[in-house]
Amino acid sequence: MTGQSVLEDLGSMILSGGIEVVDCTGVLGPETPILRLPPELAKDTPKVEVHKISEYDGNGPFWAWNWLKLGEHSGTHFDAPHHWITGRDYPDGYTDTLPVQRLVAPVNVLDFSKEAGADPDFLLTVDHVKAWEAEHGEIREGEWVVLRTDWDRRADDEAAFLNADETGPHTPGPTAEAIDYLIGKGIVGWGSQCIGTDAGMAGGMTPPFPAHNLLHKAGRYGLASLANLDKLPPKGAILIAAPLKIERGTGSPIRALALVPRG
Repeated sequence: MTGQSVLEDLGSMILSGGIEVVDCTGVLGPETPILRLPPELAKDTPKVEVHKISEYDGNGPFWAWNWLKLGEHSGTHFDAPHHWITGRDYPDGYTDTLPVQRLVAPVNVLDFSKEAGADPDFLLTVDHVKAWEAEHGEIREGEWVVLRTDWDRRADDEAAFLNADETGPHTPGPTAEAIDYLIGKGIVGWGSQCIGTDAGMAGGMTPPFPAHNLLHKAGRYGLASLANLDKLPPKGAILIAAPLKIERGTGSPIRALALVPRG
């Protein structure tokens, strides 16, 4: 079977509905939950703003369009290596220089939604990952790994999505050891359904914010605020997660799409 015939078969399957295209993206707009940083650390990313330029009116009689105000890491978004201090010197670490061949890859969906539902501070460990692999198959080099927690069901309520109190945010995520294990497997990147790739309390881990710290140091990518992971199988889907080609961009909002075989 040639590469051309594989693509022809893929195209036919998409057209016939044999392969479903699943949208793994949340809506990007004024109500999109945005990360809130402690006041002593940095200025927050602004809320998303959508401003009308024209809509079939005096400012543009035949066309409708808007201009936007938003941060690179707003909504369902991509983290490039240059996003974190450990990845600042990584070659091709910006959204306009990274190799796009890596952005389309098989995806492993680790379903720990039950555990995260019972404990918002749930942490994914190496033992969790190895147990998942024993059931579903080995995670391979060049693949995406995403954590299903069904946290996207909170996305229409920013307070519930951020889930913060006086002690800090309480959202599930990985341990440093789990991320280190996945990097050792050769993954292209790690994704979460929460506001960021790390657990809410990851600032107190060693190293702090291990998903960011370790992934970007190794030139791997992060995906955050993913949606609809409950519609993906544990294995067998292809994830397309491409950032905008922003000059020297540290990340960008994305339209994450998964190709999923029906049945």
